[in-house]
Amino acid sequence: VNGFYPFFPGKKRIESIDIAKIYGIVVSVVFRRKHKKQKRGRIMSKELIRLQDLTMEFDGERILDGINLYFNDHEFLTLLGPSGCGKTTTLRIIGGFLTPTSGTVTFDGKVINDVPPYKRQINTVFQRYALFPHLDVYDNIAFGLKVAKLPKDEVDRRVNEMLEIVSLKGYENRSVDSLSGGQQQRVAIARALVNQPKVLLLDEPLAALDLRLRKDMQIELKRIQQTTGITFIYVTHDQEEALSMSDTVVVMDKGRIQQIGRPEDIYNEPKNAFVADFIGESNILDGVMLEDFKVRFFGRVFECVDKGFAPNEPVDVVIRPEDIDIVPVEQGQLVGTVTNVTFKGMQYDIIVDFRGFKWLIQTTDHSPEGARIGVKIDPDGFHIMKKSEYSGQFGDYSSYSEEYEELADASWETDEEESGDEE
Repeated sequence: VNGFYPFFPGKKRIESIDIAKIYGIVVSVVFRRKHKKQKRGRIMSKELIRLQDLTMEFDGERILDGINLYFNDHEFLTLLGPSGCGKTTTLRIIGGFLTPTSGTVTFDGKVINDVPPYKRQINTVFQRYALFPHLDVYDNIAFGLKVAKLPKDEVDRRVNEMLEIVSLKGYENRSVDSLSGGQQQRVAIARALVNQPKVLLLDEPLAALDLRLRKDMQIELKRIQQTTGITFIYVTHDQEEALSMSDTVVVMDKGRIQQIGRPEDIYNEPKNAFVADFIGESNILDGVMLEDFKVRFFGRVFECVDKGFAPNEPVDVVIRPEDIDIVPVEQGQLVGTVTNVTFKGMQYDIIVDFRGFKWLIQTTDHSPEGARIGVKIDPDGFHIMKKSEYSGQFGDYSSYSEEYEELADASWETDEEESGDEE
């Protein structure tokens, strides 16, 4: 696995890995940027929901700004982005809990802007499960069916089917208060699915669970979605959840869609610096695309696999931490100084100062603080992006404080030492 996901250590660190066993899904093991792009969603999927020119304003502030998006039948689609990006607002509009300021919501070919939530073939699972504490597991799941006054044998059949699907067979008479967080979440999912909706909306449903339980529930959710064939629209700010479960990922920021694609394409081919930084870790540098397959930064020319840019066009150069090899100084394309080392279990996260710009490198090779190291990057380790409004905002680890202590500024090297930073 050559840097396939940000939470897999990079090349030369894992010889083989049973991805299906870890995530409960089958994916192709491919090398970074050597895969063929595919269309989003499943083959022959039918469009089920379409959002067209959707805007939403609260007190004069625009929360959604011209959203155009479609959802396929049987698709697991995730809306991914930071807090305040508009993902939950989009979900609530689809569910009928909010009416957009402008634009249309189409379901199965019909505009449903004015259709109330209870008349839509859509159910929602919230972060807070909202289970009835006075009812047992069976009655919680059966609640909607009893309100609809379905025959008892039909209620029994559907509830038992749901208990089987969410792996809670034998728990029907248990109090919901006696269940773990993950079990309560599965009851909430079963209650939402038992009414046989065409779409299930999930608003950060795993946020309240601990890390181990969250990972287990990621596997469960994907399995449930594949078993039922129902369209899942999932909202999260967690990139790992999005990449491990989704057929399609929609990255949002500032009320706008930044990129839509398969998880592999979103990670390997980000469209701008925001996506590159939000999806995994990225070193993002200012560069110039001299011609097809040749980019210049840090005063030297590197071979890459990108093309289609204007001659001498300013670009953003993305280098993932797992795509950087540490080599002896004399073999390095660049030479830098290690300023910080953090042990992360499966690898070391190393901050390296290259002429005042700090890079993150992820490797199993330990290099002590203060060591001079060389680095080598293969042509397919670079990803070239056009400049955008996000250029210059991300990619320098000088003040990387999310996981590490704030790093002290490294002293600028002398001109003589700088000359050693290039091959």
